[in-house]
Amino acid sequence: MVDAHRTFVIVGAGLAGAKAAEALRSEGFTGRVILIGDERDHPYERPPLSKGYLTGKEERESVFVHEPSWYAASDIELHLGQPAVHLDREAKRVVLGDGTVVHYDKLLLATGAEPRRLDVPGTGLAGVHHLRRLAHAERLRHVLAGLGRDNGHLLIAGAGWIGLEVAAAARGYGAEVTVVEPEATALHAVLGPEIGRLFGDLHADHGVRFHFGARLTEIVGQDGMVLAARTDDGEEHPAHAVLAAIGAAPRTALAETSGLALVDREHGGGIAVDASLCTSDPDIYAVGDVAAAHHPVLGTRLRVEHWANALNGGPAAARAMLGHEVAYDRVPYFFSDQYDVGLEYSGYAPPGGYDQVLIRGDVGKREFIAFWLSEGRVLAGMNVNVWDVTEHIQALIRSKAPVDREALSDPSVPLASLTAAEGA
Repeated sequence: MVDAHRTFVIVGAGLAGAKAAEALRSEGFTGRVILIGDERDHPYERPPLSKGYLTGKEERESVFVHEPSWYAASDIELHLGQPAVHLDREAKRVVLGDGTVVHYDKLLLATGAEPRRLDVPGTGLAGVHHLRRLAHAERLRHVLAGLGRDNGHLLIAGAGWIGLEVAAAARGYGAEVTVVEPEATALHAVLGPEIGRLFGDLHADHGVRFHFGARLTEIVGQDGMVLAARTDDGEEHPAHAVLAAIGAAPRTALAETSGLALVDREHGGGIAVDASLCTSDPDIYAVGDVAAAHHPVLGTRLRVEHWANALNGGPAAARAMLGHEVAYDRVPYFFSDQYDVGLEYSGYAPPGGYDQVLIRGDVGKREFIAFWLSEGRVLAGMNVNVWDVTEHIQALIRSKAPVDREALSDPSVPLASLTAAEGA
């Protein structure tokens, strides 16, 4: 019962925050656990918002991390629908929007990220959407179904993961889709031109129109409704709805105003944390989309905006708050589903950080693994419609050893044999 008098506060009631609260209890913490969220919904997972829930294949109830009754049963105090507006580190207190003051012994910031906004005329029209929250997905799901019924046009600004997943969902409803992207290919910043081009082809095969090398300059409407969108090359595109999918910005306001160390936007932004997810204040931790953590294996600081980081990072932060020795070294991982293509990506290969992309398998059948290499070492791997290989891909990344490129590209050579060889 040594913890009974202590209060651990978690600001951010998403997946990372909910899993941290769960881990505190499973690790035996007996003090108060307070979970604060600015949405009224209980903590939920975000992948279904652009995948199963958006496509209509999953129902609303499926997105939640826990049943609502779990929180009371686990003695987790919830403050939902109230943003945290002020952090006083000296007094160790958090002030909520309604004036409620919450004191803490240890604090975890899991405030996530928010969608970046288009800075063009017309963004205030009713038909302009973002996708980050459950309420956004509910609205967009209804819009896509309506566009499909009425042969309407959706214009998407941004050919990143969210933009492409929504494009696939919209085509599933029968809507017409145009994607405007300033880069030369889809997923250019994430996968590079070689593999990004393959995903552009996938969507083009399903009727998506791409307009590369251009940016939106204006959304045209009448009586509050979207009618078209214009780009900086003078083109005008029909649109009855617009989705801004141009990335997300970490929600660092609490950290910034309280003087916690941050990472500048040029280096990804976020709250600077060490490998134990501790901030510049020894009693404050940060996790999930908002945290820019030093990665012990990759040897760099990363801010990772993916589901697996929240799922695994929340419990890691909880253990660190309890005084356990923690070195959060999970290899970054994410997954995506688009039409009949499923993929998993592991690792980190930023633009300019690799010197070769090696393909193993059949690109034409969209059954392959792509590897990003630097000086023969595997930095990242993405398996497309090839399964049960993530563990081996991550082992190659962790080894940091040069790999036999011929064997790596040969599907007849088991990946497990390569990882075993590296570990020998």
